[in-house]
Amino acid sequence: MFFAELGLASPNRELHVSGGSNTSQTARMLAALEPALAVAAPDVVLVYGDTNSTLAGALAGAQARVPVAHVEAGMRSFDRSMPEELNRVLVDHASTLLLCSSPVAVENLRREGVAGTVELVGDVMVDVAMAVQPRARARLDLLDARGLHPRGYVLATAHRAGNVDDPVRLGMLVDLLLAVSLPVLLPLHPRTAARLEQAGMIERLGREGHVVLLPPLGYVELTALLCNARAVLTDSGGLQKEAYLAGVPCITLRAATEWTETVEHGWNVLVDLDREAALVALHRASPADRPALYGDGHAGERVAAALTLLCE
Repeated sequence: MFFAELGLASPNRELHVSGGSNTSQTARMLAALEPALAVAAPDVVLVYGDTNSTLAGALAGAQARVPVAHVEAGMRSFDRSMPEELNRVLVDHASTLLLCSSPVAVENLRREGVAGTVELVGDVMVDVAMAVQPRARARLDLLDARGLHPRGYVLATAHRAGNVDDPVRLGMLVDLLLAVSLPVLLPLHPRTAARLEQAGMIERLGREGHVVLLPPLGYVELTALLCNARAVLTDSGGLQKEAYLAGVPCITLRAATEWTETVEHGWNVLVDLDREAALVALHRASPADRPALYGDGHAGERVAAALTLLCE
C-alpha cells in the first residue's frame, strides 16, 4: 500500500520473513540475505532506521565485506531494554557511512567513537512530510466520513511489546485511552488487536463510544488524521517525529525516546502509561516555536550524494 501511495516502484525482491521473536526473525533474515547479497554483489548496503531488518542488513553487509550505509544513524533513547536501541547501536558500529538526521545524533556518535564516517544530512522523513502533509491536511473528507472536526479528536497508536504484551500494562493503556474526554481514533496494529482479544479488553474499548477502533491505515489517510488531530498518543518513534513536523502535540507512551529534541522543544511529553500525566499533557498549550530540527527537506539528495562518493 505504501509503495503505491507514494508512487514508488515495487521491491525487486521480498524476503517474506515475519513473526517470531526478535532473535529468530533476525536470524531468518540473515539466512535469506546472505545468498541475495552474493548474487547481487552490491557496491554498498543501505539500511534505514532501527528495525530487525536494519540490523540483519547491516550484519549481512558487514560480514560480506560490503560497505554499509545507515540512514537515521546516531539516534539514541539510552534505554537498552528497547530492542530498537540495541539495533541502533549495533548497526552504527557495523556501518561504514553514518547518515545523521540531527546534530544531536552526530554528537552521540562522536561520544561513542564509531569507526565509520559521520555526515549530517537531515531526515528523509522531512522530505516525505513536506511532499505529503499539505495535501493530506486538506483531506477533510476523511474526517467528515467519521463525523470528526479538525482539532476535535485524538489520534492514538500502540504496538510496542513492552506496552501490549504485558496484560497489566495493556490494562493501563486501555484505562488511559478511556479516560480521554475527546474522541479517540485507534488504528489497531495486528499485535495490539491480538493482545486485546486475548485479554478480553477489546469489547471494553468498543463499548465506550468515544474510542473508535480502526483497521491499519494507509500512509496518506493516517497522515490526514494526524495533521488534523488535537494531539497524538503513541508509542511509535516515527509518529513522534511526524507529529512534530505536522505541528501536532505528541504524548508519548514510553519513558524514553530517541527523538529527544521534540521533548526539549516542548512538542512531545513522555508519560509512559501514567493516565493522569497524559491527561495533563493533553491540555497543555502548544509551544510558540517549532524550529526545523531535522533539516530542510533535501535529505534524500544529500544521502544520494554521500552514497555516490562512497561508491567511487
